[in-house]
Amino acid sequence: MSSMPGDAGTEQTTTVIIGTGLSGLAVAAELCRHGVDSIVVDGLDILGASQPANTSSLQRCDAADSDTLRERNEILRHLRNYAASHSVDIRNTTRAVQLTMLEGSEQDTAPQWQVHTPTGILVADHIVLTRCAHSQLRRMLNDFGIAVGRNVAAAMRAIGIYLVGVGELITPSPKEVLRQAKTVGHAISAKVNPDSLRPSSGAFPATGGFAMLTC
Repeated sequence: MSSMPGDAGTEQTTTVIIGTGLSGLAVAAELCRHGVDSIVVDGLDILGASQPANTSSLQRCDAADSDTLRERNEILRHLRNYAASHSVDIRNTTRAVQLTMLEGSEQDTAPQWQVHTPTGILVADHIVLTRCAHSQLRRMLNDFGIAVGRNVAAAMRAIGIYLVGVGELITPSPKEVLRQAKTVGHAISAKVNPDSLRPSSGAFPATGGFAMLTC
């Protein structure tokens, strides 16, 4: 793991994952296994009401612990060990405070994203969110001037934002979070390396009655 530089600056990465819990670590592990770089930071804070154009803030929407807390903690332990042994860039003390969309240089070019932190700016092609209610996500899309249909997740994927472990009312089970992380990891790696996508390797040991992050 590495830490943010002491002075404010700009860093470039393929994916910024916002949320250092189970969902964030699961996506980071999947991307690592696909050879895609990422940086994991803590969740977004509340900002003031005044926002520049193409900028949005997200409130934290931490879900309550489920009945499967012990299973979740066991999976977290495996994920943290995997992250440490593979030098996954997890910044537990770095908090995302603002998300800004940078328009693509051409009409059909996907936007880039700036994740502002107290110590610098992370620039990425893809963002993964692991907290927030769908109503909040709709407001964010409206802030960015993007039309929202019934499928919020699809609207967000179209601009390079992916959701893992995000539920409106019910917290997804650990198994469902891992399934979503695998799907998102595959989707991002397919965009990054469309001609050389390889099967995942180095599966985690089985935990809680199912194999972690494996088919």
